[in-house]
Amino acid sequence: MKLYRTKKGILLEREGNFYKLEQSWDSLINRDDLHSYLFSALSAGAGSAVISAEQAAAWCGQELLAPAATQEVWAAGVTYSRSRDARMEESKASGGADFYDKVYVADRPELFFKSLPNRVVTHGQDVYIRRDSTWNVPEPELTLFINSQGHIRAYTIGNDMSSRSIEGENPLYLPQAKVYERSAALGPCLYVPEGPISPETTIHMEISRNGVPVYAASVEISRIKRSLTELAVWLYKEMDFPTGCFLMTGTCLVPPNDFTLQEKDRVDIRIDGIGILTNFIAYKPLQKP
Repeated sequence: MKLYRTKKGILLEREGNFYKLEQSWDSLINRDDLHSYLFSALSAGAGSAVISAEQAAAWCGQELLAPAATQEVWAAGVTYSRSRDARMEESKASGGADFYDKVYVADRPELFFKSLPNRVVTHGQDVYIRRDSTWNVPEPELTLFINSQGHIRAYTIGNDMSSRSIEGENPLYLPQAKVYERSAALGPCLYVPEGPISPETTIHMEISRNGVPVYAASVEISRIKRSLTELAVWLYKEMDFPTGCFLMTGTCLVPPNDFTLQEKDRVDIRIDGIGILTNFIAYKPLQKP
């Protein structure tokens, strides 16, 4: 089952049929019995109305909202060997390469704050690159929804925008490389399976420029070094999230070092079973003096 948050309400998709749910997004997704509750609600026909595929398409077009309503977005870094190698390479000149190798094998993962919900965009919207960065890339990531009890109950697609030139200059610049306006995209929906997502699930990313693909790759999430549950447990060790939290789980898809995003590029991230998240590259509009 999939949940869509839109300006006109919540849509539930099951087996190609769409239903409108008259509930609060935060209270609904934070349920510990989310999948069984949704299944029971549909079986009973309570609180939902069937809408047409055409209506659903319209709602999920211009009316679509990011699944993060009041939830913070966090991220895990260096969870795949390819990411470790890329970070080590970009940080050689600054002398910070060893830090990434050490965190890859450490018991404690790298976890960092990514975004407040008001800065998160969704499918079809622009993500930003920084003007003070010369090397910018998207990072396609399976993203967990973890409820207030610390339990993984749903999944979505994440685009963790990164300014690699800034992070490579000094590891202490990580917040500036990762945390800025529209540096995070989530969507298009919350995927709510009955059990944990399959490790054979594949992440695909394609970057297009002027309609021509300039990068394409895919990877199974089974290549992640740490378990998804382990990442969730570490995040919740000393933190409370009253309405839950989103956690990006890291990337294994890294464009070559001579690639950087340009304005108007298109980034398509697809994850099996969840859908596709499309974003366009832009600069934050300059403020008028």
